[in-house]
Amino acid sequence: MSCVQKQPKRSRSEEFLHHFSLLVLFSGMEGDPDLQFLLKGGDLLKVLSPSWKKTRFLRLQDDCKTMWRESKKTFKSCQTFPVADIQEVRMGRQSEGLKKNAEEQAECRCFSIVFKGRRKNLDLIASSEEESKQWIKSLQKLVSNVNNLNRMQTTEHWIFSCLRKADKNKDDKLSPSEVKSFLRLINIEMDDDYADMLFKKCDKSNSGYLDGEEIAHLYDLLTNREEIDVIYGEYAKTTGFMSADNLVGFLMKEQREKATLADAQKIIEKYEPDEQAKEKKLLSKDGFLMYLHNVEAMILNPEHSEVYQDMQQPLNHYFISSSHNTYLTEDQLKGPSSTEGYVRALLKGCRCVELDCWDGSDNEPVIYHGYTLTSKILFKDAIKAIKENAFKTSDYPVILSLENHCSLEQQVVMAQHMSSILGSALVTSPLGDNMPTNFPSPEELKGKFLIKGKRLQKLEEEESNDESAEEEQKEKRKKKLKLAKELSDMVIYCKSVHFHSFKDARKTLSFYEMSSFKEGRAVKLADESANDYIRHNVEKLSRVYPAGSRTNSSNYDPVPLWNAGCQIVALNFQTGCKEMDVNQGRFVVNGNCGYVLKPSYMRDRSTEFDPITLTRGEWLKHKILHIMIISAQQLPKVNKKKSSIVDPLVRVQIFGVPADVAEKETSPVDNNGFNPAWNENFQFDVYVPDLALVRFVIEDYDSTSDNEFVGQYTLPFNSLKMGYRHVPLLNKNGDLLPSAGLFIHAMVLDEE
Repeated sequence: MSCVQKQPKRSRSEEFLHHFSLLVLFSGMEGDPDLQFLLKGGDLLKVLSPSWKKTRFLRLQDDCKTMWRESKKTFKSCQTFPVADIQEVRMGRQSEGLKKNAEEQAECRCFSIVFKGRRKNLDLIASSEEESKQWIKSLQKLVSNVNNLNRMQTTEHWIFSCLRKADKNKDDKLSPSEVKSFLRLINIEMDDDYADMLFKKCDKSNSGYLDGEEIAHLYDLLTNREEIDVIYGEYAKTTGFMSADNLVGFLMKEQREKATLADAQKIIEKYEPDEQAKEKKLLSKDGFLMYLHNVEAMILNPEHSEVYQDMQQPLNHYFISSSHNTYLTEDQLKGPSSTEGYVRALLKGCRCVELDCWDGSDNEPVIYHGYTLTSKILFKDAIKAIKENAFKTSDYPVILSLENHCSLEQQVVMAQHMSSILGSALVTSPLGDNMPTNFPSPEELKGKFLIKGKRLQKLEEEESNDESAEEEQKEKRKKKLKLAKELSDMVIYCKSVHFHSFKDARKTLSFYEMSSFKEGRAVKLADESANDYIRHNVEKLSRVYPAGSRTNSSNYDPVPLWNAGCQIVALNFQTGCKEMDVNQGRFVVNGNCGYVLKPSYMRDRSTEFDPITLTRGEWLKHKILHIMIISAQQLPKVNKKKSSIVDPLVRVQIFGVPADVAEKETSPVDNNGFNPAWNENFQFDVYVPDLALVRFVIEDYDSTSDNEFVGQYTLPFNSLKMGYRHVPLLNKNGDLLPSAGLFIHAMVLDEE
């Protein structure tokens, strides 16, 4: 299987484009052996089932951003996939597919390409352990390089790829028709007169085609951003460049940042591409734009990208990123169950996952959505996947929410699996020497697993000295609750109990006893008894889950439940939707650790805060948000047809307490997804900024039907940076759109 197909010799044009791709993607690593290995490619076994293992030739295409594979026997199965779509490359039989379908002795030759979103893994077997390691090493390096490209590099590479596609005859030249094709590829539709004018402006040689410097001039005209010219021109007072003093002025006046001369000099040293300008401590326009594209200069406060909150508070004082029916990857009735559901949720920062446990064959418990046609996975496989991936994104505790439908015998097996697989990371007794009266903190529980489930009442064994009577009493209690002591003993801080009323809960429940609420009841309580709900959640944990009617795995709005202090608001992570965007926005801060500290007035037993009535208090901090939507760059097509061009508009949405909820939108820009400009201003009143989130969403306008989603970004109001900021854009699955972005100006003022 290690044979390599001989590749045809590249033309002069292809060689030039190939080296440009290498330059952008690998910054001078043209001779890198790992890259050369991928460009040559080789045969691998693709695995779908124990009996379906077929040879596929896999290699990196010359654009260095697309993987290509084909069947040996049929031309129909030639497929490509972007390197940017790869989430990770896993060594060995780590995927669910390879565990089921590959022999144990092939462990050292196996690896999986795991994709972002819902796409199934590509499970592969190499001919030798050495070859497998080479594939894994090379692919991991490629993915890392692609992920580490800044937006300017990604944009350059994408535009150059479009130029390459437009050059139909590969002669390194662009005819007028090829220029129009190129414009459509980059999401611009121009009328013929304007396209001809642009062509003539670049055709300095009057040859009737563009090549070399003329193509470069076309690139410069298309990528030039007038708004950046204006901003830069305001501050570039030193012979057309920005000095360190000029940059300090920009940072303090426009960006509202505390900045020193030393800070400005560090920015110049880091982002100025021109060595001569750098030596003179000057910042060119290119350097200025590179700085604005930097993550630290974007809309999200970079300090909030790390864990910055107090993590020593009791566990129930945090909002906790939570998943419903985590094992499902599609709908709730007949879709597949998979350990990948746990892997993907945990890697996104989820800290509470759900396991629906039922009796399986051979005394092995299984997980599936009971009384439906969803497929089944072994309980022990789910626990192994959770153990392997729980703390890759976050060190903070993971809650395993057990829906236990198993017999006593298989409950014992469940307990044995969790004990043996999770080991000392599983909390099986209260922390500390004394009887606890409150939850431990996320900091104290780092690297730990908590079990949420039912628990036996303490047996009053001292009431009887008769050993046989004692055993009989134990047996009666077990039968009544149908709960194995081995499993019950693992429930320490999250005991599931039925909710009757807030008054009853205050009187009868201990701090570790928690209730789960179906969305309908939770929303009703949040609407009618918000303050009682908030006070309840000061002392207890609450979990909310979707209604059973959501068979398509749709989601409910989590915001009203957060407003009521509910910590574990469980959503269907497999469904890309507005509600999941908002959930991702809530937890994008604090290092994406899955825990966000609730405001102080939602941690106070005597709080008067009510998000509905909104009486005066420390929570009322009236702010005025001014947003100017300036422009967008390199928006993706939503319709893959070459002739389809995006007509983008931008919506700005505020989520939070009812008084803060608002939405405003720009007018659409016709036929331009490449560099649309709006320059439209909006103003919003925000009364409870601690609970507010801001969502920027771009849609493709359609006058005859619903607009189509292009991209979005959501973040907490208090994490929004002021000034001129680029806003990254995420796709429906919550993954970054590499070259796309929105450019805005934001200002937050106190209402006097």
